[in-house]
Amino acid sequence: MRHALHAEWTKLRTLASTFWLLLAATALTVTVSAAAAAAVRCPSGHCADDPAKISFTGIYLSQAVIAVVAVMAMSGEYGTGMIRLTLAAMPRRVTVLAAKGAVLTGLVLVAGMIAVLASLLAGRLILPGHGIGPSHGYPALSLGDGPVLRAAFGSVLYLTLIALLSLGAAAALREAAAAIGVVLGLLYLFPIIGAVAGSPALARHIQQIGPMTAGLAIQATTGLSSLPISPWAGLGVLAAWAAGALTLGGLLLHLRDA
Repeated sequence: MRHALHAEWTKLRTLASTFWLLLAATALTVTVSAAAAAAVRCPSGHCADDPAKISFTGIYLSQAVIAVVAVMAMSGEYGTGMIRLTLAAMPRRVTVLAAKGAVLTGLVLVAGMIAVLASLLAGRLILPGHGIGPSHGYPALSLGDGPVLRAAFGSVLYLTLIALLSLGAAAALREAAAAIGVVLGLLYLFPIIGAVAGSPALARHIQQIGPMTAGLAIQATTGLSSLPISPWAGLGVLAAWAAGALTLGGLLLHLRDA
């Protein structure tokens, strides 16, 4: 396993697009989150806004970039034919997938922590001036506050699980375009289907099983009783999607020829 980890780390760190995409994901998270915080107004101080969710708005978009990074970590090797060399050097295919997942997890955790902390700082600086702060009865955006810490830590885990879901999809589908399309469809189609479902009960159920709608419940710090699913349970739903994708990807990687 040590040799597989070293090989996968070498491949990812020498691929310039990996770090450029991670940098883009980080910048997109912070920029969109800051813009969302700047756009919110609540002069009366009695709005139903959640400061933490506003501060992490950028994750709605940056998760797509993280998905591309993860897909390319696997599908890129199929596109260039390098996968044959990889599997010749490391015949235990599940070990190869596990090594890719471990290295990818480390990279996304670092990028996610930077993005989330910077977004939290932006929200802390911007939101109070727009009526959303402690002086108007809103919780302080501080990691010393339990719900905010959970939202921040959970957001980093959310991005990591999105990466693992995407890696599993890429291992199963091989083609980068197909894998990216499937992952983005899973993320963004569930909210659309829920919005047009017609039945409130059906819409709530769709939100409970969708990887994005369930997973992002981890960001909520207010109005928890009105959520379709509790924060940690929602992140568990996303973890189940990621585990399922990795299991299917690992199985197909083991059974098929390179």
